[in-house]
Amino acid sequence: MSIPQQGGGPIERREQLAEYLAAGEKPREAWRIGTEHEKFGYRQSDLQPLPYDADAGQPSVRAMLEGLRDGFGWTPVLEGEYIIGLERDGANISLEPGGQLELSGAPLENIHQTCDEVNSHLAEVKTVADRLGAGFIGLGAAPVWSQDQMPMMPKGRYRLMTDYMGRVGTLGRQMMYRTCTVQVNLDFASEADMVRKLRVALALQPVANALFANSPFLDGKPNGWKSWRAHIWQNLDDARTGMLPFAFEDGMGYERWVDYVLDVPMYFVYRDGKYIDALGQSFRDFLNGRLPALPGEVPTLSDWADHLTTVFPEARVKKFIEMRGADGGPWRRLCALPALWVGLIYDQSSLDAAWDLVKGWSAETREAWRREAGLHALDARVDGTVMRDLARQVLEIAEAGLKSRARSGAGGLVPDETHFLNALKESIETGKVPADELLDRYHGEWAGDLTPIYRQYSY
Repeated sequence: MSIPQQGGGPIERREQLAEYLAAGEKPREAWRIGTEHEKFGYRQSDLQPLPYDADAGQPSVRAMLEGLRDGFGWTPVLEGEYIIGLERDGANISLEPGGQLELSGAPLENIHQTCDEVNSHLAEVKTVADRLGAGFIGLGAAPVWSQDQMPMMPKGRYRLMTDYMGRVGTLGRQMMYRTCTVQVNLDFASEADMVRKLRVALALQPVANALFANSPFLDGKPNGWKSWRAHIWQNLDDARTGMLPFAFEDGMGYERWVDYVLDVPMYFVYRDGKYIDALGQSFRDFLNGRLPALPGEVPTLSDWADHLTTVFPEARVKKFIEMRGADGGPWRRLCALPALWVGLIYDQSSLDAAWDLVKGWSAETREAWRREAGLHALDARVDGTVMRDLARQVLEIAEAGLKSRARSGAGGLVPDETHFLNALKESIETGKVPADELLDRYHGEWAGDLTPIYRQYSY
């Protein structure tokens, strides 16, 4: 979840909303890669989730943040008396509602840098965690902990969202407290470029979901899905999730995205360090000074920036595009996700090839892939096509895009970024994604006991 925005003058013209998005346009040479990944923290002593606070000498989320602050030069982000995040060199660490620790990486030029950032971050986290008696694991959903066992982080945004999620969907609270993801944020050059990239991103999120599926357990047993996290997102809040059929219609652009976001009910307004309850209220009313939560006030651009973070479709537009379809997972896949999407949409030939692959799909086909990918991963089948075959085509396009980029690493010893796709290519070769490996161990050597998952799959 995002750290609240601050600043920005009052919105005096509706056009400013689209202009805010357009301000993200960058020439190709300025395109960057921002990778985000979340992970669950737990106590090594009893494998229970980390609370925000604990007695002296006991592991906690607060102690983790303070340890990273004191040991590695991060600057704290506070909400009232609570440390709820960290910032350093263009990156930030934030907290998901159930204490999941998220790194939102700095905007970087290539995947080599991204993977170095991932490795450095995980090393810092492990250093502090080992000292405290904590551990961290990358999975799409908490495999054992019940909803009641999950702590709530001391952020006003989450208190409001928790209440609202209980009203509008069946699984929203599970999303908040018991899931983790890996995402990548990528740039666009123009409105037309944004539209093409968004359409490819939406259509192919099910492929990412299948390749990264890593949440086959819930409450200590198999849940019937390869990605339970995908199932959650299909049963959360129809007003702010989904595959967005309108994005494929004529006339799609910044203004159409603005219309969509304006139709999404609000959660809050952030003022003077506090979250003001605006649950279910209308940003359109806010623009006209008629928001019940703040009568007579009009929003600022920072309010608009905050509201943009409260829509949760499979791909999301802000001043960049977020790819949101993948489960959290092992470190190799934390580097593989940005490699996949950079290969697909940062090379024009690959972007065109990806669009040619999906442009004939109907909204029903896209939705079917979304549903089947969460259930069956690479074994999903839609209209006679098997996901494994579709994913193979997508990886070939991505690999060609990375070769074309030719961004070298290791002082020029590594000619391009294609090797970061190796984990995904292995899945295509074997037909198995992380969820399949976990299920094999559950039914095999683990004999139905998930306790070993922490020892074998923690960072």
